[in-house]
Amino acid sequence: MTNSSYSGRQIVITGGTGSFGHTVAKKLLETDVEQIRILSRDEAKQDAMRHELPDPRLKFYVGDVRDFDSVDRAMKNADFVFHAAALKQVPSCEFFPIEAVRTNILGSENVVRAAERNSISSVVCLSTDKAVYPVNAMGMSKAMMEKVAQSHGLNNPNAETVVSCVRYGNVMYSRGSVIPLFINQIKAGKELTVTNPEMTRFLMSLADSVDLVEFAFANARQGDLFVKKAQASTIADLAQAIANLFESESEVRVIGTRHAEKLSEALATREELTRAEDMGDYFKVPADNRDLNYSLFFESGDVNQSNYSDYDSHTVERMGVREIENLLLTLPEVRRELAAAGKMSRIGAHL
Repeated sequence: MTNSSYSGRQIVITGGTGSFGHTVAKKLLETDVEQIRILSRDEAKQDAMRHELPDPRLKFYVGDVRDFDSVDRAMKNADFVFHAAALKQVPSCEFFPIEAVRTNILGSENVVRAAERNSISSVVCLSTDKAVYPVNAMGMSKAMMEKVAQSHGLNNPNAETVVSCVRYGNVMYSRGSVIPLFINQIKAGKELTVTNPEMTRFLMSLADSVDLVEFAFANARQGDLFVKKAQASTIADLAQAIANLFESESEVRVIGTRHAEKLSEALATREELTRAEDMGDYFKVPADNRDLNYSLFFESGDVNQSNYSDYDSHTVERMGVREIENLLLTLPEVRRELAAAGKMSRIGAHL
């Protein structure tokens, strides 16, 4: 992270004890940031994080984004907000969709309103590829979170608080993700449980997700959405790559897709790509700032969508098993697991 961007700044991370918040807090502590405020519900995770990162610049707030007052309190005199708090497990949100609404939609509204009230300079809301053509409650709630963020700009075009979103695919080794599941199954001598071998997903490291958010902070205008270009993998190839690294003979068992899972995911729709700006490693999709002028709404547009397609995990460049192995070895968590398993030679063989 660029030191000058955060020097003397106070930053709030909602859901800060999660995988993303934990990673970005570590990065921020390497800068001259004045204070990092972690807002989350779980005091046990806060206590563990406090012991792991004993830095006086790290301050913890027990609270919930569902409660406006707790969000407002955490934002007093802050400069930037990373909004990462969310319910993100697809099956849980299918069984309890109203809980997803309360956290992912109404909680995000609380974050944006509190940011406006406290004159926060910039808010970046973390979204997911499941918000694109959503078929499950989690994706639908995240799609609505994006709309909540974008509506801030529509209703307050001259507001000093800039609200933007980032959208990314599977973050490797985040809590609840499939990579630690596969590794734990290998360590226990169990079969690797795969939902659908041909299912494809975008793969991003936690470091990539932090870079994406930092890019948004540096480049966002009101209502912008940022997408990182990413390669994809089949679940079968990912399982094989992990088995290869650990020299495991565990067999793969197909267990069928979970509640409301898609065979592939899209990071951006063709409609979004028709107006997106290609920024190298990223796409920037500006907000549609048309107002409720219905005569204009019904006029013919001039964008030809026939030459565009979705940015989909089935159609983008797909990694082979060897490429996935090399990518996995960039993850500190995987390297630690390999070292603990006595597989140091596997690390060296790929360097």
